[in-house]
Amino acid sequence: MIHDLRKAYPLSWLVRIAEVNRQGYYKWRKKCNQTSSRQQENQVLKKHIVAIHKSRPYYGYFRMVIALRHKGYTVNHKRVYRLMKELGIQAVIRKKRRRFGKEPSLVQPNRLERNFKATAPNQKLATDITYIRFNQQHIYLSAIQDLFHNEIVAYQLSERNDVKLVLDTINQLTKKVDETETIIHSDQGFQYTSTSYNKRLEELGLSGSHSRKGNCLDNACIESFFSHLKTEMLYITQYKSIEALYQAIDKYIAFYNNERFQKRLNNLTPIQYREKMAV
Repeated sequence: MIHDLRKAYPLSWLVRIAEVNRQGYYKWRKKCNQTSSRQQENQVLKKHIVAIHKSRPYYGYFRMVIALRHKGYTVNHKRVYRLMKELGIQAVIRKKRRRFGKEPSLVQPNRLERNFKATAPNQKLATDITYIRFNQQHIYLSAIQDLFHNEIVAYQLSERNDVKLVLDTINQLTKKVDETETIIHSDQGFQYTSTSYNKRLEELGLSGSHSRKGNCLDNACIESFFSHLKTEMLYITQYKSIEALYQAIDKYIAFYNNERFQKRLNNLTPIQYREKMAV
């Protein structure tokens, strides 16, 4: 009431009639100004959060904090969590899938033993195949990931899940890196336990490594990449043709390597981390 009547009457009269001290009035007004400023900041942050969520609906509050920081807003994660809750925004939850193995023919020892930490590029690689459902058929993605910086260093797409697919992926890898003294880890899928695959590794000087049968955690890094790919792209978009699907996968892998920051890499992208560590 004092604030509303202040323009018409002297402040000294109003505080005397209301039986409050002048200092208390000024303290109240300062708090109101701060609250108003905070509300304005929250409105700006909410607009950015909505915009980020539209382009990256799989970001939870932690990744949203990093995305806001890249836009110049340093915000506490608790505040971001509260604002996202007020907006009704929630990250897309990744789906889990079960794996069923086939009878192996040539099994290598598990040389990684879930030690996914590498001290240099091209020291430890992980590879696997995932299927992508398109209309009434499956598209197969074979990928190789460098565990030093999580970069996808080679990948191939095919409508057939066969040994040729993994050999083509290996051949793509050899064009990019020096593969000597490198461990390449996979599950016990029939492609990776085939004679031709293991023979190719031997020719290139690569040391093969296999997960325990039916244990996806032994190859968790590449499994995590496939999960992100499906959650962040495939589950939220419908593709009208195989060509459009292929182009989207190419685009996502380029985004994953060049733009998608990761907590394990000190919030850098795989390419940024590799370049930083090379300095």
